[in-house]
Amino acid sequence: MSRYDSRTGDSTSFRDRRSDSGFGGTSAYGSSGSHSSSKKDNDGNESPRKLDLDGLTPFEKNFYVESPTVAAMTDTEVEEYRKLREITVEGKDIPKPVKSFRDVGFPDYVLEEIKKAGFTEPTPIQSQGWPMAMKGRDLIGIAETGSGKTISYLLPAIVHVNAQPILAPGDGPIVLVLAPTRELAVQIQQEASKFGSSSKIKSTCIYGGVPKGPQVRDLQKGVEIVIATPGRLIDMMESNNTNLRRVTYLVLDEADRMLDMGFDPQIRKIVSHIRPDRQTLYWSATWPKEVEQLSKKFLYNPYKVIIGSSDLKANRAIRQIVDVISESQKYNKLVKLLEDIMDGSRILVFLDTKKGCDQITRQLRMDGWPALSIHGDKSQAERDWVLSEFRSGKSPIMTATDVAARGLDVKDVKYVINYDFPGSLEDYVHRIGRTGRAGAKGTAYTFFTVANARFAKELSNILEEAGQKVSPELASMGRSTAPPPPGLGGFRDRGSRRGWS
Repeated sequence: MSRYDSRTGDSTSFRDRRSDSGFGGTSAYGSSGSHSSSKKDNDGNESPRKLDLDGLTPFEKNFYVESPTVAAMTDTEVEEYRKLREITVEGKDIPKPVKSFRDVGFPDYVLEEIKKAGFTEPTPIQSQGWPMAMKGRDLIGIAETGSGKTISYLLPAIVHVNAQPILAPGDGPIVLVLAPTRELAVQIQQEASKFGSSSKIKSTCIYGGVPKGPQVRDLQKGVEIVIATPGRLIDMMESNNTNLRRVTYLVLDEADRMLDMGFDPQIRKIVSHIRPDRQTLYWSATWPKEVEQLSKKFLYNPYKVIIGSSDLKANRAIRQIVDVISESQKYNKLVKLLEDIMDGSRILVFLDTKKGCDQITRQLRMDGWPALSIHGDKSQAERDWVLSEFRSGKSPIMTATDVAARGLDVKDVKYVINYDFPGSLEDYVHRIGRTGRAGAKGTAYTFFTVANARFAKELSNILEEAGQKVSPELASMGRSTAPPPPGLGGFRDRGSRRGWS
């Protein structure tokens, strides 16, 4: 039995996981005594993140008890398992990976939700990430999209919440998840609601582009988990609709994307309001220097788990086809492609601009194709409706700008078409990652023009690494052009993508 399952704390102070009472009781930040502590790493060195903790109530965050099955694994067996599942780890006192859900030590109510979801075994990131997160240590997780990382941090978050004193009136959340886009935030909240329902954990989603009223009401009622985009969260904090004094579990999801969109100052401001002895989980699909530098600011003595390689690479379950064509050939090529592949499956078409997105959608509809578009200029209600039509299959073709490239979790997207090549190779990998999710197969078609020539060599490398065929035209273009300079081929210019909160 796990330590947190055998708690015998005062029922008025700690959450009864299956009761209807979600509020009341003692605040975790009362004035009935002070607590001062300093974090030290395994060598006894004082944490650079140490601040004055006077007045902050101690909290529990280490819930991991190694199961006999996991404890019995020899070092050789652990090494072979990690090699088989392409798991690379860094850090001190690293726990062994788990092979089954029961090995994690999750309580029965969490295991029941896992069973309902139809999961059969942990994904590689879950296998190693769960024991790390359950130990209460800071964690850096690097894994491709569709790898199951959302559940990797949400299930330990639910366990964490259930071990803390219940919310008192005026308390902010216990768990804060920061996400780069509205779409990703909404999808995370759907998972939080699904897995938190059995223990009466309340969550809400805070993002811009919609009226504040319902979000303010949720915050004032009290919620244990807040999933937010940085801009709207700061707005809520500055208007005193919430506070972060109770946050002891912080998640930065798709940290690379948040930096890509220029959210660095907002992230720093938010984190400065959270107690320094929190547990921080930092998730990213890529590991450029900017992401690494930010992690050093916010994490202390973290575990690091990498699935596959930290180098940019594509999901091997996706068949990639790159056609070198001229700009004027694109639309006719798209129509011919749709004629070949259209079988009622969902098809996601990416374009660079909102204007281009609307133009191609109009043209497709005039030609009789069931297409709708989604981008940042559309209202949240319209975006929700378009996604609903696409998910249901009523409109199986959706055109999109990169606002949908990350976090858009639509099951059964069979084809991705890059009508325009994106402005960075990271975006290419994340665009095509909308297909081939959760073990499914998918196909990505890319229209590549001479205007994209600077990406040819690195794109060829990504294709080769994934075991894909490189056309002679693309290979020739790669040999005759220089690689893109920093800020173009690798990480997008910081100022280019603001305003998606």
